[in-house]
Amino acid sequence: MLIKKSIDLLEKVKILGDAAKYDICLSSCIGKGRMRDPRNPYYKWIYPASLPNGSVIPIFKVLLKNYCEKNCFYCINPVLKNRILTNFTPNELSRFFINLVKKRIVHGLFLSSGMGNDPNRTMEDMLKTVEIIRKKYRYYGYVHLKILPGVKYCYVEKAVELANRVSINLEAPTKEKLNKIAPEKDFENDLIQKIKWVHSLIKKNPRGKSQTTQFVIGASDETDYEILNTTYWLYREYNLWRVYFSAFQPIIGTPLEEHPPTNLLREHRLYQADFLIRYYGFSLKQFIFDKNGNLPLWLDPKMNWALNSPDKFPIEINNANYEELIQVPGIGPKTAKKIIIERKKFKFHSIEDLKNIGVIVKRALPFILINGKSYSISKQFKFNFINEESAFNFLIA
Repeated sequence: MLIKKSIDLLEKVKILGDAAKYDICLSSCIGKGRMRDPRNPYYKWIYPASLPNGSVIPIFKVLLKNYCEKNCFYCINPVLKNRILTNFTPNELSRFFINLVKKRIVHGLFLSSGMGNDPNRTMEDMLKTVEIIRKKYRYYGYVHLKILPGVKYCYVEKAVELANRVSINLEAPTKEKLNKIAPEKDFENDLIQKIKWVHSLIKKNPRGKSQTTQFVIGASDETDYEILNTTYWLYREYNLWRVYFSAFQPIIGTPLEEHPPTNLLREHRLYQADFLIRYYGFSLKQFIFDKNGNLPLWLDPKMNWALNSPDKFPIEINNANYEELIQVPGIGPKTAKKIIIERKKFKFHSIEDLKNIGVIVKRALPFILINGKSYSISKQFKFNFINEESAFNFLIA
């Protein structure tokens, strides 16, 4: 039974803050240190968010409303029993948030919402909340706004104007896959069109603006290839700041209650692949998929590519360029830059020299030469055992 009744502000915070945890379009849902200090009465609703400059700040994460007209098959809302339906007014939420800011408990806001009875009306209230925060309370810090499916262009335009970051969750990589888990959503008009609008609006005023999206992994029986194909397209065409992946876990009472849960390692591999796209310049062609179109779970995608690219290795650590260095397992962008800087002072002669600047040498050694010398295990071992987990436990331990 759904219950609508008058409740006090703190109870609203508990209900709507708890409901917001299912949206993961932040850096993590697990904070550290003071950000997740249980002595803080609001710690359950405070999460870390990474800013474009690399800093991480504590964010108050909350829904404006916890009721929704959409019945997505993976969502907990339609099956919650004896659920209290509630919402903030824009004045209530803005005032509460500013009090948290004044007490230095949070330094930003992540505002999402259930659709309510009318997504445009709900979006309007979300925008009013942020407008009060900006204009009445003169708060110019970080705000992340979720754009609801199906809203009008004017609301998207206002969201981009008011917020530092906006997001539209795709949930699935294609129209056909979305229809399997959220048939009431229109992939092209409700979601992709909004991403295009946001991209166009940010291009006009890019300073401090970004957008993100999220996929539910495994719910629609999509492949990793489909996920990464759409991810690569979103980065290339619409310059998204981040794509997030949430491993599907079935909820009793939903149409997908008997659908198998998604292995969390699959989510992890997708994040690794996403990192390679964003920071290493990997193209979709460089990922190695199995016959079902998925990334192998037992081997990370960078190592998998390196082992399948014998023509690229070994490289000489003392003269390889940056692009060659970052393709080596165990060498990341920061370490590659350190290698190039240190090479101006001296040549690398030993494994210890590489360890001292942060190279994970056990992963890197099969793919490099150090001053002309190879420290690699034999090629016969490396390629004969490419699909044997036990062999590579030795290599990547």
